[in-house]
Amino acid sequence: MMLDEKIARRFMALTLSHVERPYPFKMDFVWEGDADARPPISYHPIFHGSFDWHSCVHGWWQLLRLARHFPDTAEAQLVRERANAAFVPEKVAGEIAYFARPYGGGASRPYGWAWLLKLQGEGARADAQFGTGWGKALEPLARDLAARLAAYFQKMTYPIRVGTHFNSSFAMRHAHQWALEHDPDFAGQIGQRARDWFGGDRGAQAWEPGGDEFLSSTLAEALLMRRVLPPQEFATWFDAFLPHAAQCQPATLFTPAHVSDRSDGKIAHLDGLNLSRAWCWRGVASGLAADHPLQAVAADAAERHLAAALPHVAGDYMGEHWLASFALLALDPAEHG
Repeated sequence: MMLDEKIARRFMALTLSHVERPYPFKMDFVWEGDADARPPISYHPIFHGSFDWHSCVHGWWQLLRLARHFPDTAEAQLVRERANAAFVPEKVAGEIAYFARPYGGGASRPYGWAWLLKLQGEGARADAQFGTGWGKALEPLARDLAARLAAYFQKMTYPIRVGTHFNSSFAMRHAHQWALEHDPDFAGQIGQRARDWFGGDRGAQAWEPGGDEFLSSTLAEALLMRRVLPPQEFATWFDAFLPHAAQCQPATLFTPAHVSDRSDGKIAHLDGLNLSRAWCWRGVASGLAADHPLQAVAADAAERHLAAALPHVAGDYMGEHWLASFALLALDPAEHG
């Protein structure tokens, strides 16, 4: 299963239905007084839909990516119209102001910040291809959050390995992708931090998933190292990190998660786990030689995880406000490098 126009149009239509939907909305917010009782749009003039700030950010990334891949569709035209209204300097300034609040500096860290960098990078590609101006408008916010993210990674003594929004590897992978094009010094810092934190990891046990995780901490780490290490060095590292992967061990990494209640926002995270594992398996395999014994089992694992989750991208708002973005990571070959 790979990205095609039918899937792209479905995903764009789905995400357009909620990326500006104002409620329900979950704020990452610390109240400072009664005057703070204002609607989310007053704090987030762009990213006030899709249930929460970070989901709105990566919903917009998904829309811009798909509109660039399939520019002649009716859905892409709607994306362009809405993006032209959203990505303007005065609204970006409002988003920047939120993080300048006394207690705003840690909101959506690091997950949402890394997605914002990815969104701005996609906007820059649209600028280059279509002259949209979206990436240019978003650049001040991206630069602000990149600086905050760099400081955060620098002061952390230990990485965070959980399979939720706080995972270090996932944020570092997205940030590194952006930094290679927009901030080489930051890219170098991420690469060094990844080596320091994960370079010596061996024989991963993969005790996962947790009951509300949407990331495989094991595979997210492998995907980060695939990005920051040269190919042969990555192959050596991976063979030590998961020495029995070609034998489908640890079995937990090859078994799609069961989702018992898709109306429960936390349990619904497991659909995202299945999608993100498919993405990771495809990305990790792309960094190994064509004759590496992992290739066949990784391809099979990716297909089975996709089959378990793709039918559930829509159906309940607890999943449909964000799952299509993770499906796109898995389905778009541009995300496997």
